[in-house]
Amino acid sequence: MRDDAASLFASLAENAGLSLSDRQKQQFQIYDRMLAEWGGKMNLTAIRTPRGVAEKHFLDSALLLRYYDPPRGAAVIDIGTGAGFPGVPLKILRPDLKLTLLDSLQKRLVFLSALLKTLGIHAEIVHARAEEAARQKKYRLNYDFVTARAVAAMPVLCEYCLPFLARGGVFAAMKGPNAEKEMQAAMDAVKILGCSYLREVSYFLPSGDGRSLFLIRRTDSLSSLYPRHGSKILKNPLHQTKPK
Repeated sequence: MRDDAASLFASLAENAGLSLSDRQKQQFQIYDRMLAEWGGKMNLTAIRTPRGVAEKHFLDSALLLRYYDPPRGAAVIDIGTGAGFPGVPLKILRPDLKLTLLDSLQKRLVFLSALLKTLGIHAEIVHARAEEAARQKKYRLNYDFVTARAVAAMPVLCEYCLPFLARGGVFAAMKGPNAEKEMQAAMDAVKILGCSYLREVSYFLPSGDGRSLFLIRRTDSLSSLYPRHGSKILKNPLHQTKPK
């Protein structure tokens, strides 16, 4: 095992009030090792140092559970999951969650399939663009908790992610520091898509890097108009379009 991101993470997690079992520590060790082995072959992440992986991938994902506690057995989908963040750390820490990992790049899903098998945990893997999957009955309005980390600007991200959200469910958008203007620009999109803005949580990683977490709940139905085609979402975000 290389210089150990998993051990660094366990220490950081304990300092943050998150305790790990021996089994969970072992799973994060496996995750760290496989990121290193596969990352060089397919550029899974630009963050590769043990400290960077421990803090900016593992801890950043795990801290989500400090600010929102999904119901036991909740159906969770991680949109644009990449190398599995935050979805796989959430599943390791909360094995009861029913996890779906969605990404449009097949090679990432090949890695995730191998990772999940080695970790001994189950999750559904979906190869699709978010706006296409969200029009399928199996996925549309079917999740208690939706996550996405730094995928797109908030007005665009809302249309990608909120159509997956069941009534009463919560979307957690994980963004960088000072993202309040992004969220403000997305308020129209939130309303048009049948949801309500709950709150923002701002916090810092141990390195001092700032994070913004925006929580949004589905409170109403979703028009069949949404999500639109991907090009329309990007060219004409909903904050520029008022509902009729």
